[in-house]
Amino acid sequence: MTQKILIVDDEPFNVDYLEQELDDLGYATISAVNGQDALEKVKAESPDLVLLDIMMPVMDGFAVLAHMKADSTMRDIPVIIISANNDLDSVVKGVKNGAEDYLPKPFEPTLLHARISSSLEKKRLRDEHRRLIRTFADKEVAEELMKSGFSLGGKHTIISSLFCDIRNFTTITEANDPEVVIDMINQYYYIVIETVQAFGGNANQMQGDGLMSFFGAPVSYPDHAQRAVNSALEIRKKMALFNEEQAKKGAIQIEIGTGIATGRVVAGYAGTQSRATYLCVGDPVNLSARLESHTKVVKKPIIIDEATRNALDASIQCEPLGAEMFKGKTMPVNIFSVTAI
Repeated sequence: MTQKILIVDDEPFNVDYLEQELDDLGYATISAVNGQDALEKVKAESPDLVLLDIMMPVMDGFAVLAHMKADSTMRDIPVIIISANNDLDSVVKGVKNGAEDYLPKPFEPTLLHARISSSLEKKRLRDEHRRLIRTFADKEVAEELMKSGFSLGGKHTIISSLFCDIRNFTTITEANDPEVVIDMINQYYYIVIETVQAFGGNANQMQGDGLMSFFGAPVSYPDHAQRAVNSALEIRKKMALFNEEQAKKGAIQIEIGTGIATGRVVAGYAGTQSRATYLCVGDPVNLSARLESHTKVVKKPIIIDEATRNALDASIQCEPLGAEMFKGKTMPVNIFSVTAI
């Protein structure tokens, strides 16, 4: 795949010269005539590298650099400053603000080629790093790790915990070939994880056929309960479509139960420096699993606790199921069945 480089300079001669140099090296190029134009091109084109002039109309290069490094969607795009303004203070300011390098005009082509190659290799390694993290961590956790780094420890926060589980999974595994079961569970996980993430949730722990998800951590938002319930309803819709397709093929159809509880937890990274995971620890996590298990007793697909119910808007219809005493609780819990939107 051809790598794309954005050239930002208000002098047409400089742009033409750089385009010729980069074209000879096999790169694709786009250009911008000022800082504001550059930011718009970065957002629209997602270049692999930016060659940035400093002295420009509308917005100078330092302002462009500051905007890029403050934006999570742009901060990992490497920037090489190429400027006639090459006093020591300017060079230091550019590097301190996040530029990969600072080359004076007129630049030495061989040196520019080397710096471009080095910067693109660093970006490739960062992209691979992010891809690997996202393979083994939820998107929200991965972004938090890339932004803030890793440290063990936690903090108190309010979340909504969603636990979903496949009905009669043991029976399914005993009656079908392992390859068929694995394919089915992979499709199930795909539906659940993609839906949870679409609603801003953190699909956190896979436990056989069960999946624990958190809404409100590590990224906090006030409507986490609403998101969790909307996610559960959307998962049921998608699972219904999945079962329709399975029925046409004479393949396994599955039903799931979902429990959701809201409350205070400790959220953070637990483990060691060499092996750790992101966890939410507290009563809502345990209760959501108990609620999911109770869906089998009351024959309802989605059960929530009172704290979750109180945080929902009028679009969610719920049926009161009374108070239940769950393992680990000292007081009965008022529970509700979610019926529709």
